[in-house]
Amino acid sequence: MQSGISASQELQQAFQSLTASPSQRGLLATITDERIVPGSTIPSSTSSFLSDLSNLTPHIKPNEALYILLRRSDDLSSPDKSLVAVTYVPNSAPVRQKMLFASTRLTLVRELGSEHFAESIFCTEAEEVTAEGWEKHIAHGAAENPLTQEERDLEGIKEAEALESRGTQGKGLAQGGRIAIRVDSDIASALQNLGQGTAPNLVQLRMDVPSETLQLASVSSTSPSSLAADIDSSEPRYSFYRHDDAESSVVFISTCPSGAKIKERMLYAASRSNVITLAQSEGGLKVAKRIEVTNPDEVTEGVVVDEFKAAAAEEKKGFAKPKRPGRR
Repeated sequence: MQSGISASQELQQAFQSLTASPSQRGLLATITDERIVPGSTIPSSTSSFLSDLSNLTPHIKPNEALYILLRRSDDLSSPDKSLVAVTYVPNSAPVRQKMLFASTRLTLVRELGSEHFAESIFCTEAEEVTAEGWEKHIAHGAAENPLTQEERDLEGIKEAEALESRGTQGKGLAQGGRIAIRVDSDIASALQNLGQGTAPNLVQLRMDVPSETLQLASVSSTSPSSLAADIDSSEPRYSFYRHDDAESSVVFISTCPSGAKIKERMLYAASRSNVITLAQSEGGLKVAKRIEVTNPDEVTEGVVVDEFKAAAAEEKKGFAKPKRPGRR
């Protein structure tokens, strides 16, 4: 998914300065007013890339996403201009910020020139952009078989999020050669009732990891203000919430707490798209919005309302009546 946000002229100029100046180790960028704009420059205070990473510390916040463009070479005067683009999106960052930074990271690299970048990295922990964290990254990339089972599972999560390729009940949804997940029989009726506007407006689904079976976790009634508290926070959930707008729009909410086990995270990421397909085909739902977050407490009333405000604004702008031509 692309966000429609693009690199500003100011960022283009700052990036040119980075590639031309041997005194700069890196450049920070953020998203402001629907544009990617430059932030602080990272100086090169030593002759070592790893040592210069300490200059990032004052800029790394636990709840603010950030783009970090770094020159890898220890010889900054070298004609080798290979850079690395780091997208830092901490788990505590606001939901909308997470979505914007994640969906715009490829645009950033493309508009600045893919030929400048040797690699692009996505990270969620501040420790990953320290010297120690970078050494681990280098070691994993250089070794032929460096990964533990847990680390292999983490790699599987990345693949799973890209593919989202597990099916439901084997009904034509086993994409990419993946094995279809199983679905409990009571899920379809719960989703159908949700779509028909009956009293409960929140359906929560869970995955039984050992059997890879999608189960009905709960059916309940909630309000926009209490939605975050009513979604289970002890384990990942797929939730379908019927909003209280005029259209009774259905919102799909995917939550996966940071404390979830690796296999849980991998299975939930891989099955997400097909759960929505199941809701549409078996439950007859029309999913108007998708919200994917780490913890349920991020799904505040403001987040849900803002999603619909943004859609309304885009629709109004897209169908604006053209102005009549003026007289000459």
